[in-house]
Amino acid sequence: MNTQEMATSPNHPAPSRTASTWAAGADPYSPHPQDLGHGIQPPAGRNSLAMATMVLGLVGLLSSIVVIGGLLGVIGLVLGIIALHRAKRTGVGRGRSIIGVVASLLAIVVSVLVVVFAVWFAHKTQSCYQFHEIQQWQQCATQQFSRG
Repeated sequence: MNTQEMATSPNHPAPSRTASTWAAGADPYSPHPQDLGHGIQPPAGRNSLAMATMVLGLVGLLSSIVVIGGLLGVIGLVLGIIALHRAKRTGVGRGRSIIGVVASLLAIVVSVLVVVFAVWFAHKTQSCYQFHEIQQWQQCATQQFSRG
């Protein structure tokens, strides 16, 4: 009687799985029991650079209004390009790399727009910076924008 017949036979109980066989991933129902550490496949490859790219891109996009997101976006873009090359070679992490690159590019664009707007606003209201009270400054800024 072979191992499969013993496992399915009502007179022979199914082999028990011990903690070591669970941890090793060994199949007690296999006709050829495996030694611990032999025949175990490593987990599927991971592209941790792609994950870092995605996180940097998304955090950069969320913080791009305070301009620091642009810096994170630049770092994420560089890492994203490297991660895309690695994904092409290994076949792992392409989706995360693309998400990271797109989010990083958006973070850079939003940060640049925020800087352009801030410079434009400062130029438009530069004569109002002599006032020390907010109401005077608001009134001056309103007049600057109503002039056109």
